[in-house]
Amino acid sequence: MKAVDRLDSMLDALEARHRRRALIPARGLDFASNDYLGLAGSTLLQKAAQAALARGVPVGSGGSRLLRGNHPEHDALEHEAAAFFGAETALFMGGGFQANQAIFSTLPAAGDLVLYDALVHASAHEGMRASRADLRAFRHNDVGDARKVLSEWRSNGGLGQVWIAVESVYSMEGDLAPLEDLSSLACEFEAVLVVDEAHATGVFGADGKGLAHDLNADLLTLHTCGKGLGVAGGLICGPRVMIDTLINRARPFIFATAPSPLNAALVRAALRELAGNNKLVAAAHKRLRHAHNMARQAGLPDIALNSQIIPAILGDEARTMAMAEALQQQGYDIRGIRPPTVPKGTSRLRVSITGNVTLEDISALFSTIASHQSEAA
Repeated sequence: MKAVDRLDSMLDALEARHRRRALIPARGLDFASNDYLGLAGSTLLQKAAQAALARGVPVGSGGSRLLRGNHPEHDALEHEAAAFFGAETALFMGGGFQANQAIFSTLPAAGDLVLYDALVHASAHEGMRASRADLRAFRHNDVGDARKVLSEWRSNGGLGQVWIAVESVYSMEGDLAPLEDLSSLACEFEAVLVVDEAHATGVFGADGKGLAHDLNADLLTLHTCGKGLGVAGGLICGPRVMIDTLINRARPFIFATAPSPLNAALVRAALRELAGNNKLVAAAHKRLRHAHNMARQAGLPDIALNSQIIPAILGDEARTMAMAEALQQQGYDIRGIRPPTVPKGTSRLRVSITGNVTLEDISALFSTIASHQSEAA
C-alpha cells in the first residue's frame, strides 16, 4: 500500500470514531483559548510591540541562541523573569512543549528516576521518551501513591537522583496539584520537584507568579508565555547549574532557532503589567468564581471547580462533539476534547474562562449548556 493510501485509511478510521481533528477558525465568545487575562489582543501589548519596534528590536532572531540568535531582549527577559518568579536564573525558549522536552530529555541521567503524575502533559512524556532515566507514574494527585512508588524504587536498588514531575493546574481536569505535600515528599527524598506552571502563571499566586513560588523543595518551574501572559514561548526557571546544563546539552534548545526578540520584549511587558497591576489577577478570580457558581447551577458535575478550566464531562465522543458544534453555532467558542487527549469514556467540553468574556457572557453560556443537558436527558 502506498504511503498516501495508508494515511488516507488512517484518517478515515479516525473519522469513523469521531476523532479526526481539523483546524477551524476562532468564532464567537472565547471560552476555548488559554488567554486567561485577555492580554493576547490587548492595547497594552500592541503598544509594547510598537515601542519595541521603534527602538529597533528585530522581529526575527536569525539563528539559534548559541550562534547569532542571542539578543539583549532575551537576556533582559531572563533576568527579569528570574527576579519575578523568585529563581536563581531563567532560560527563554520557543514554547512550553519544547521546554518540557528539553528538561526531561536532558537533566535526568541514567540511574535517576522521573516520578510523574499520571496526567502530566504530553510534552513531558515526549521529553521522558528521550531520557535514559527510569520512569514511574503515580496516580493523579495521589501523594501517598507517589511515596509508595518512590519507596519501592529505592527498595529495589534505585540510588540516583529523583525528579518529581507535576503540573500545578492540570490543563484538562482544571484541578490543582497538592504542591505542599509534594514539596514535603521531595524534601524527604532529596528530590527535585519539577512544576509545570503553564495554566497557573498569571492567574494564581501573588501577582500571578504561580502556585510553586514559595515551596521549600529543590525546584524547577516552567512558565509558558502563551497562556496567561498572552504572548508565546516558555521560561524555565531554576538553579543556574540546571539552566547552564540545558544551554550546553539540551538539543531542543541548541538546535532551535531562537525565539523572536520582539516576542521577548512583549513577554517583558506582560510581566511588568502583572507586577504593577493587581487588578488583572483579581478580575480573573472574579470571573472564575462566577463561572463555578454558574456551573453548579447548570448541574455540571462538581469534580474540579478549582480553576479557570472547567471540564463538562459528557463521556460519549459523538455527543461531546455534537454539543460543541451546537454551542459554536450559538456563538460560544467551546471545543470538544476526546481520547487520546483524555482517558477513554471521559470526552468533555473544556470550558476555559478567559479574559475576553464578561460575567454576563459566562451566565449565558452555562444557561445554554443546561438547556442542552435537559434536551439530552
